[in-house]
Amino acid sequence: MEKPLRWGILGTGSIARSFTHDLLTLDGHEVVAVGSRAAETAQAFADAHGIPRAHASYQALAEDAEVDVVYVATPHSGHAAAALTCIAAGRGVLVEKPFTLDAVSAAEVVDAARAAGVFCMEAMWTRFNPAVARMRELLADGAIGEVVSIHADFGFPAPYDPAGRLFSPELGGGALLDLGVYPISLASMVLGAPSTVLATAGLAPTGVDANTGIVLGYDSGAVAVLHCSLRGSSPIRATIVGTAGRMELPTPFFRAEALTLVRSDAEPVTETFELPGLGYTFQAEEVARCVRAGLTESSLMTLDETLSIMRTLDEVRAAVAPPVVG
Repeated sequence: MEKPLRWGILGTGSIARSFTHDLLTLDGHEVVAVGSRAAETAQAFADAHGIPRAHASYQALAEDAEVDVVYVATPHSGHAAAALTCIAAGRGVLVEKPFTLDAVSAAEVVDAARAAGVFCMEAMWTRFNPAVARMRELLADGAIGEVVSIHADFGFPAPYDPAGRLFSPELGGGALLDLGVYPISLASMVLGAPSTVLATAGLAPTGVDANTGIVLGYDSGAVAVLHCSLRGSSPIRATIVGTAGRMELPTPFFRAEALTLVRSDAEPVTETFELPGLGYTFQAEEVARCVRAGLTESSLMTLDETLSIMRTLDEVRAAVAPPVVG
């Protein structure tokens, strides 16, 4: 029997609850500690999930010698500092998307993890979804020929709260960082880093992007047409178009349970996939695979690609930011 991978949960919000829920369904994984900025919230989270140790600070969680990997689940603005705290204590980290607020802070985290020789990965859970894994296989086999375009979107109407994490600039708010990272990461997985980045956005009163359109161009001639919004419900689908057909991930593409292959010379073929729990088990299993193999990075979500995605996000934000006056 392999030794269980021992997890610490840093943060006690909704995403921390969801990931912990799925971890508790897996063999070979244990949630042994949780850390919060307040003793009360840490203890309440521990009690709710049967976690043996509750820490009243992120530092205390990072210093817990019984923890192998820490899942960083703070608001976006806290990712970099929390990850660096854990890395400095010798803990591996799985950092929620977006990895950090910008490419500069992302590089700081990556450099620290590589220097310390500890595991580090962005928690882009869609990357490990079995439908997406099957998509990669079909692309590698040339099932749709050369990719010419990607179309993906993610939008929902969010109640406006200027102090909430979705709209507060201080918390890394905006449609791009919370939702747009999904279609941009999908485009990166298929086509790599873009050569051109075009974007436009409608802004919320706080100045963050609320409804954003993005066009990425590639040296191959391919394009990615992407959309993210906090103002309206979009289809939340993804389509990869090639010279010999296309592949479609249905709603919601970030947690797809099916993949359809459409070719001009055959009837459409739809494959379905079972997603246990809430869909987070696959990224947890990838972390366990890497750690048990002595790897400090995942080949499916490399740190170099995370840095590339952060640079693209930076370019989009620069394109949609309001001009500086004075």
